[in-house]
Amino acid sequence: MSFRFLTSGESHGPELNIIVEGIPANLALLADDVNIDLKRRQGGYGRGGRMKIEKDKVIFTGGVRHGRTFGGAPIAMKLINKDHQKWLNVMSAHPVDCEDPLVKQELDEKYISKVRPGHADFAGALKYNAPDVRDILERSSARETTSRVAVGAVCKKFLSEFGIEIFSHVLQIGKMQVPQETTWWLDSENYQSNKEVVENSELRIFDPSQKLETEFKAYIDQTRKQGDTLGGLLEVFATGLPVGLGSHVQWDRRLDGLIAQAMMSTHTVKSVEIGAGEKTYVLQGSQVHDQIYVNANSADADMRYMRNTNNLGGIEGGMSNAMPITCRVGVKPIPTLISKLDSVDLDTKDQAKSHFERSDICVVPAAGVVLEAMLAIALTTAFLEKFAGDSIEETKRNFSSYQDYIKTK
Repeated sequence: MSFRFLTSGESHGPELNIIVEGIPANLALLADDVNIDLKRRQGGYGRGGRMKIEKDKVIFTGGVRHGRTFGGAPIAMKLINKDHQKWLNVMSAHPVDCEDPLVKQELDEKYISKVRPGHADFAGALKYNAPDVRDILERSSARETTSRVAVGAVCKKFLSEFGIEIFSHVLQIGKMQVPQETTWWLDSENYQSNKEVVENSELRIFDPSQKLETEFKAYIDQTRKQGDTLGGLLEVFATGLPVGLGSHVQWDRRLDGLIAQAMMSTHTVKSVEIGAGEKTYVLQGSQVHDQIYVNANSADADMRYMRNTNNLGGIEGGMSNAMPITCRVGVKPIPTLISKLDSVDLDTKDQAKSHFERSDICVVPAAGVVLEAMLAIALTTAFLEKFAGDSIEETKRNFSSYQDYIKTK
C-alpha cells in the first residue's frame, strides 16, 4: 500500500483531524514523538497571539497500540483547538438562532467580506461561492500546517529507523542575511553541538555569538511597529539517504519533483531550489556537476564512491545519489497586515481596506519546522515505494538487502 495522508478541520473549529495510511506495522511511536515538533512549530520570534492560546498536543485515536503502530491500521490523530471555545456559535456545525441578538452580534462581528491580497480569500470566495469569506479563511489558514507537522513527525520517526535525519535553519529574514561562508551542518564532528545552536535560537539561525540574533530581532520589532510583515529564505536538508529513491522513468516519480511539490504546497512558500539552485544556471558545467571518485575508505562506507561537492543537492535524474538532499525555500511575508492593504469589499463591490483579525509578523523560523515535515513526507513516500513492507521488520530486511547489494557495485 502506498503512503498517503488526509487532514480536516478549520482554524477556529473544534479540532484538527489527520489520517495517515501506509506506515508499516510495529513502528515504535509515542505522542511525545509528535509533540516535540508541534512545540517547535509554535516557537520562533515574531509569532502572534494564537501561539499563546494553543498548546498543541496530539491524541492518537487509531492505529497505535501500546506505543507502536499495528496491523496495517491507519494512524488517526486529532489536535484540539482551545480557541474554539470563543467561537462556538460562529463555527457551529449546527444552524444557530440568528434571531437571538447576542448570537447575531457575534456572527456579524466575525463576518468577512473584505478580502486580503496574497491570501486565499479572493479566489476561494469566488470559486466556492462563499457567502462569507470566513468559509475560505478557516480552512486556508496556516493553522492547517499543524496537521502537516504531526504527519511529518510520524514520518521522521519512521525515517530515523534507517539513519535518515531532517533539519532546517534560516538563511535570511527580509533583507537581513546570515553569512554563508561555511556550511555548519557538514561539520560532522561538531554537527550535534552546531544543531543545538540553531535549535536554541528563536530565529533558527546559526549564530554562536548571538550578535546576529539581536540584530534580527530588532529588525523584526521595527517591522512590527510599521504594521508590516517579513518573509525569508530557509535551508532544509536530509542526511543518511540511500542511493536510488525516486525514478527517472516517469515525471511524477522524480524525487526532486515530489519534494518541490511538497514544499510549494506549504502556506507562504514561493520558491524552491534544490542544491545550488540559481547558481546552477550561472556557472559552467564543470563547476556545477558533482564529480565522482573512488572512496579510499570504501571498506568502512556504505558505498565505494564519493563526491567532493553537492551542487545538485543529492538528486540526479530524479533520484537520490546518497549525498545529502538540500533545499532552499523562499517564503513570502504573510498577507495579514496590521497596516491594511488596498483591496475590495465583495458585498458592496467597492474599494476597501483588507480584513485584519490577528497577525504574526514573521513566521520564517516556524516555517522551517513545517518544511522539515513536508520533506519527511516526500521522502517517506519515495522510501516506501522503494522498500515497502507491511511491518517495520520487513522494510528493514528489504533496506538491508539493498544496502548489501549497493556495497558490491
